[in-house]
Amino acid sequence: MELPIETIAESSYRRIRGDIIFGRLAPGQKLKLDNLKAAYETSISTLREILNRLTSEGLVVAEGQRGFEVAGVSVADLREIAALRLLLEEHALEQSFEQGDVEWEAQLVAAHYKLARMEKVMASGDTSQAEDWKRYDWEFHQALIAACGSRLLMETHSAVFDKYLRYQMVALSYRGGVAEQEHRQLLEAALQRDSKTAKKVLQRHIQGGVEHALGKGLLFSPSKQPK
Repeated sequence: MELPIETIAESSYRRIRGDIIFGRLAPGQKLKLDNLKAAYETSISTLREILNRLTSEGLVVAEGQRGFEVAGVSVADLREIAALRLLLEEHALEQSFEQGDVEWEAQLVAAHYKLARMEKVMASGDTSQAEDWKRYDWEFHQALIAACGSRLLMETHSAVFDKYLRYQMVALSYRGGVAEQEHRQLLEAALQRDSKTAKKVLQRHIQGGVEHALGKGLLFSPSKQPK
């Protein structure tokens, strides 16, 4: 029995979006419809709809009659995305700390446990599970703000976080014990409902991630993009 067209289209959308975020479709890569049709087993018309949707999200660039390509990366864009993420996450974090209950605490502890286990794998030098590491990172930061009371805020933060995550995957920006310690500090501050401390840690955490990604030398400012 075939899945409904809507379900097939949504599944293809999630696959393509995930491949962009996790770097399997590289920044600047041409997205040729015939190749995508074979790879994702969906129709040309559905692919056009998906790519237009991803264009509206800023993950794909439409080139008029020339088709589509994965959105490029730049230093300025990373800094802007990081600043927006910090703005949203600080606000949501404060609201979540005020309203979170025991169930929220339990879910947060569980999310941190999974992330901490994966950070130990990364620390061993095994990067084969890098996608799981970043997925658990995403889950932990979403858990921190899950009690904020605003679905729209959660969704907006998630979309911005995905763009930030893409930069980390492009640069494979793993900061080792520093990030692991910051995650633990965020957990402790959350359980103590200490939003002031959490905000300070979050600022260091995001800024440190940006500088580490830039230090990998895989990103360029617009004026220094390779020809």
